[in-house]
Amino acid sequence: MLHHAAQGVPYACFVRPDTRLPFMVMPDAIKSLLQLEAAPRESLSKLVYNVTSFSPTAQEFYEIVRKHFPKAEISFEPHLARQGIVDTWPADVDDSTARQDWGWSPDYDQTRSFDEYLIPAIRQRYSK
Repeated sequence: MLHHAAQGVPYACFVRPDTRLPFMVMPDAIKSLLQLEAAPRESLSKLVYNVTSFSPTAQEFYEIVRKHFPKAEISFEPHLARQGIVDTWPADVDDSTARQDWGWSPDYDQTRSFDEYLIPAIRQRYSK
């Protein structure tokens, strides 16, 4: 959706507007790996951890994209098979054990992710 909007290409979103998806930007993903690697083994209660940042709906994502790219042509045309797959995913991810065991906390919330990371990077990519 974001890439198409930046390129001025129409986009048909393949999930319903109310579909909620866990989301994280790359700087937080890298941060989580480095923090986990640096955590003392004795503080870890698991071998595998969930981490997350925020969980927007497709509609919320659409609204953010339209705020930054007002001329974007975006429609919602759910694809039954793909929607069915996405419907099996959790709407949110429980990262409480990572927070407890090794102090996980994302640096990027939804606003910062788009305003400081995604939108500037996408604009730069397609401005050439």
